[in-house]
Amino acid sequence: MATAASKGIKDFVFEWEGKDRNGRIVRGETRAGGENQVLASLRRQGVIPSKIKKRKMRSGKRIKPKDIAIFTRQLATMMKAGVPLLQAFDIVGRGNPNPSVTKLLNDIRADIETGTSLSSAFRKHPIYFDSLYCNLVEAGEAAGILEDLLDRLATYMEKTEAIKSKIRSALMYPTSVIIVAFVVVAIIMIFVIPSF
Repeated sequence: MATAASKGIKDFVFEWEGKDRNGRIVRGETRAGGENQVLASLRRQGVIPSKIKKRKMRSGKRIKPKDIAIFTRQLATMMKAGVPLLQAFDIVGRGNPNPSVTKLLNDIRADIETGTSLSSAFRKHPIYFDSLYCNLVEAGEAAGILEDLLDRLATYMEKTEAIKSKIRSALMYPTSVIIVAFVVVAIIMIFVIPSF
């Protein structure tokens, strides 16, 4: 049985099947950050894959805007410190406690490793990266100021999340008062008034 090694974050196990240079059917397992990494690794070894399947893993929590804001801040900080882009994705991916975020970063990293630009890799995940985010990243890439624009994006997202948090907190008090008032009125209607 043939096996393949893969670069990058080693968080997922992929089972694959294909043909080697001699036309023989080979099977194996590869630990990698994404399917693109497995594909690139197998091609380097002269294996033409016919099937690549990721083993099911436990699912993580839902990815929130706050998670994207934290990731953007971490990426901006590391790039300003001179850390290469792929290495920055490795570090952030390994350090994130949410498996869903780690998988997302692994997928983006795999796209970048195969030659896709960062903005194009982000555009493949519109649920998490809106058009404003992607356009600013693309502008940063074109102008050579990616780390500065990521820093501004992180600041913008952090402020947005802070405002949302304040609004939620402000709405909590009146909501609590209404609920308590409703419970008190219900108790009076059910237990106090019938006794008269």
